[in-house]
Amino acid sequence: MGGRLGFIAQRLVKAVFVILGIIVLNFLLIRLAPGDPALVLAGEAGAADPKFLDDLRREFGLDQPVWRQLLIYMQGILSFDLGFSYRQKQPILDLILARLPQTILLTGTALAFAIVAGVSLGAMAARHVGTWWDSAITTLALLVYAMPQFWLGLMLVLLFSVQLGWLPTFGSNTINSGFTGLDHALDVGRHLILPSLTLGLFFMAVYARLTRASMLEVADLDFVRTGRAKGLAEGRIQRSYILRNALLPVVTYAGLQAGYLVGGSILIETVFAWPGVGRLAFEAVLVRDYNLLLGIFIIASVLVIAFNLLTDLIYTIVDPRIELGA
Repeated sequence: MGGRLGFIAQRLVKAVFVILGIIVLNFLLIRLAPGDPALVLAGEAGAADPKFLDDLRREFGLDQPVWRQLLIYMQGILSFDLGFSYRQKQPILDLILARLPQTILLTGTALAFAIVAGVSLGAMAARHVGTWWDSAITTLALLVYAMPQFWLGLMLVLLFSVQLGWLPTFGSNTINSGFTGLDHALDVGRHLILPSLTLGLFFMAVYARLTRASMLEVADLDFVRTGRAKGLAEGRIQRSYILRNALLPVVTYAGLQAGYLVGGSILIETVFAWPGVGRLAFEAVLVRDYNLLLGIFIIASVLVIAFNLLTDLIYTIVDPRIELGA
């Protein structure tokens, strides 16, 4: 237990420096991007005279040198203040926390579906390698992997929403439905099916191919042959000997993708009008809301680091031979 706590403490200290580096790098990169937030705000207000622009830049600190803007921003970060949104006139942390549960719900559902379905299909393909089951699963995985996500999402909408009318098209719930309790949960679940399926199918294909390749590699090792020589049931050998030892690459990839999904679901959230952090980032780009973009990047970075740490801890559960070190 002491070694595990020490490992976590060391990783947390390293994470602080990584996040600080990410903040500085993102701040400078965003400032290099074309566009002026003051011009965007002035255009929306219908007044773009020089005095009004100067007043806007002074109000939001955009008239200061870049190094001073960075210093002020870093001071706010140390007090857990992500700043104020130019466009939405609200604290950035409040905006992100209001959208983050929707993104976690979407990406968590997609990731769970991808892992369960992908590992199951990959294990089935590996167990029946060289048969039509293997060919069918491998072909399906290749087709899904090759499809652009936005195109797949639109095709699912056309089929299940427009043609069949089984599922809602966009959003996270029915507007003005008045649903509460279980009815509300079921309504959100129906809206969740298409975006989570679109996001999860791509990663399902990856997990299926990864599981198949890893299981075929493990199946040739000596301890598997020993298990068969002892007369163990094939089902037990597949589950306890081959699949368990083949899961480490899957856990690695899942840990990396979990962080990516939280910050990288912009396309799916935009296609399905899902009110999450990804769509909030897209809206911030359109109006040059620098502070909001930086806040989203910071939260996404923290989540990526947290998922990577969790992945390292899961390693010791999947394979007890692995010891945590610095």
